[in-house]
Amino acid sequence: MNFKNIITIKAGKRGGQPTIRNMRITVYDILKMLASGMSKKEIIKDFPELTIDDIKAVLSYASERERLSTSVGNEITLRSKHIPQAS
Repeated sequence: MNFKNIITIKAGKRGGQPTIRNMRITVYDILKMLASGMSKKEIIKDFPELTIDDIKAVLSYASERERLSTSVGNEITLRSKHIPQAS
């Protein structure tokens, strides 16, 4: 799934969080709904402006973000930024 035409990031929209097709629905919103046990069909029923491809794009985007982040020792390396973890 190519998420690049679906997941958008704009500085002035939702604080720069990745959103779906410039809507106010964020990747995090969809991931949170899926994590709470909602099915794709339930999400689309609640948000009829979304499509199955939108949800697949969210999962693809999240997968790519996870692939780009690696854990090294007690630091999380996200591309070139280093964020110390709490002990």
